[in-house]
Amino acid sequence: MKYSAVLIAGPTASGKSALAVALARRFGGVVINADSMQVYRDLEVITARPMPEEMGEVPHRLYGHIDGAVNHSAAAYAAEVTALLQELAGQGALPVLVGGTGLYFKALTEGLSEIPPVPEEVRTAFRARAAEHETGELHAELAGKDPEMAARLRPSDRLRVMRALEVFEATGRSLASFQGSRQPGPLAGQDLLKLFLAPERELVRARIDARFDVMMGQGALDEVAALRERRLDPLLPVMRAHGVPGLIAYLDGRLSLDEAVTRGKADTRAYAKRQMTWFRHQMEGWIAIPPGLDPLSIEQLE
Repeated sequence: MKYSAVLIAGPTASGKSALAVALARRFGGVVINADSMQVYRDLEVITARPMPEEMGEVPHRLYGHIDGAVNHSAAAYAAEVTALLQELAGQGALPVLVGGTGLYFKALTEGLSEIPPVPEEVRTAFRARAAEHETGELHAELAGKDPEMAARLRPSDRLRVMRALEVFEATGRSLASFQGSRQPGPLAGQDLLKLFLAPERELVRARIDARFDVMMGQGALDEVAALRERRLDPLLPVMRAHGVPGLIAYLDGRLSLDEAVTRGKADTRAYAKRQMTWFRHQMEGWIAIPPGLDPLSIEQLE
């Protein structure tokens, strides 16, 4: 293959992992995770991480290697991939990066903004105060301090609203003021095959619902129960994985199991819709693979 790497994106439950394995097998590649939830050791079932038998077909890297107590960032991920690409180059292996996290792909191909780290004492103090306020109140606070960022963020997006407030608290500057300066990503300027799986929306919705039922049968509730026992910060990414909040609400007696499952499916469907929107509007130059196209036909892909 003439490309230095293959990138495979698309909504959850669109068949990305199967395509990645097929291409890696055909071209002597290594499958590299590009999903921000599948990096966590605590969440194997509920994130539909590739099963051991799937990982045995071809080498898989950066899956389940991060503890749930860690707030794993896109910058940390890009650093991991940078080191891994150097390793694979020495082996002559083709990197096949697969996942649904658009920011991860942007970090690799376009780079990330140079935002200074928020001191831990600032973050701890801010989060203690923020815990007493609804997300809408925090968004209103952001609008008063940093109207430019407030206009960019959904009033219900608690994590990003808090991130913007933390940066303002730590630096006295808008998060937007840092976003124009970027360091190139490790794949910047390389010849890449970038594929976007774009099945019909109803097919994705049906697959999401069916897969959630399968995950429940595979032990997703036990997995979430073990995570709940760790009593981690509820704002950590691992605590917000799709399906986790609803199942914790069930374990806490706040929802029935049917309600928790319904919520998990609905959250995942909404996320898939956002993924489709992100890739269609934020990432140019990707080849959309419609239903019915043979993804292993190199003539069609290239």
